[in-house]
Amino acid sequence: MNAAPMPEPDICDRARLAKDARFDGLFFIAVRSTGIYCRPICPAPQPKRQNIHYYPTAAAAAADGYRPCLRCRPELSPSAWKPAGEATVERALTLIANGALQDESIETLAQRVGVSDRQLRRVFLERTGATPIAVHTTRRLLLAKQLLTETSLPVTQVALAAGFNSLRRFNAAFLAGCGMPPTAIRRTAAAAKTPHLSLRLAYRPPFDFATMLAFLAKRSIPGIERIGADSYERVIGPAHASTWIRVTAAADKAELKLDVSDTDPRAIPDIVRRVRHVFDLDADLAAVHAVFAQDAQLAQAIERRPGLRVPGGWDGFELAVRAVLGQQVSVAGATTLARRLVDAYGERREPAREGLDRVFPTPQALAEAPLETIGLPKSRASTLRALAAAAIDGRIDFSPGQRLDEFVERFVALPGIGPWTAQYVAMRALGHPDAFPAGDLVLQQVLGHPGRLSEKATDARSQAWRPWRAYSVLHLWYLSNDRAEKAA
Repeated sequence: MNAAPMPEPDICDRARLAKDARFDGLFFIAVRSTGIYCRPICPAPQPKRQNIHYYPTAAAAAADGYRPCLRCRPELSPSAWKPAGEATVERALTLIANGALQDESIETLAQRVGVSDRQLRRVFLERTGATPIAVHTTRRLLLAKQLLTETSLPVTQVALAAGFNSLRRFNAAFLAGCGMPPTAIRRTAAAAKTPHLSLRLAYRPPFDFATMLAFLAKRSIPGIERIGADSYERVIGPAHASTWIRVTAAADKAELKLDVSDTDPRAIPDIVRRVRHVFDLDADLAAVHAVFAQDAQLAQAIERRPGLRVPGGWDGFELAVRAVLGQQVSVAGATTLARRLVDAYGERREPAREGLDRVFPTPQALAEAPLETIGLPKSRASTLRALAAAAIDGRIDFSPGQRLDEFVERFVALPGIGPWTAQYVAMRALGHPDAFPAGDLVLQQVLGHPGRLSEKATDARSQAWRPWRAYSVLHLWYLSNDRAEKAA
């Protein structure tokens, strides 16, 4: 049973023969004669058509006994784990990427997405060609394969990073899934001998990295992050104390390069997931643009910035605090308040890298803090304390895979939190693609130009852009900026 949303076989044939990078991650090629599965861009000689079978995901190919190619490296394929068109599967995939099946059962995962475990297995087979457990296993093995290929981490640390507490079990699983022991991969790989970890993170073009950095730089907090014209740096904490990351763009590939200082190998999957979230690397902009192309304003915006993505936040609580600080003030004003907050309540660390020596305040640090002393109005200080208390007791969390309406309902129940703040946090902290703050003044003005739409009319206008409305927000904000600059 395989009704997975991937291109038709004749389209797969043409994409494979052309080695078209636009199809990378949309399907995988399994070769019966070799027992190997590849990406559409694999540089190996083309096999005979009768020896080929197409799969929607790497996990589906692995479940049928195929091994990942050593040349094209399926672990680098972008968006390989997010087939479109089924909300339950997408939520479950997000939770799996966040480690849901590492310590939880399939039954618990099914409960979290609101279906039975039998139904979850069924829809996974239909949409991904594999069971949730097979997806989880393949993800772990491909991460291990990447670490063995690109880093000099000892095999024992690679096993820990991939979620194996037993080296024996890791060796057996890797041999079964990749057709060779981990040490064989290490012997064939030219892993860089660097004092830090360096990984390649692929995405599907286009990607406007410079605009993404400019957005983040405008909101950066000294001591926590440093953003240049071509790089993003951040100290990670408090769980990853004295660890820093640096993200840059590859010169000639659709990839970002992630450098991480010495850290617990078990933290690597979480670090990779957060970086992919911050830079929205799993987005398929072709699907977004296909929806937006029918709207004249959005079509114009896409023409100006085809690689625009939704910037995420490193930590959900941090992003939520920043959003509250930004209520009814400018971006510059909110950033000033955030800097004061970090100076007053952010824990200082030994510099992980020059200039990076602070971590954002924890909920415990803010729950009872006299926040009025940094210049906050009493009402906003009370909102932040209530937010911190809700994060501590679990009434609010920022884990991925939540339903948008349920998160918004819980969030607006807090004092001082309105729909705009809830939708903004859902957009950037949860990475929800359909979040849309219809009460945003800029959106109302740019959509009603030269007048202004009501909140109800703005929301009605956005219905045609679902489920990608978060991307429309960014495009319309930048379109408004362009108009303002032109008028000036």
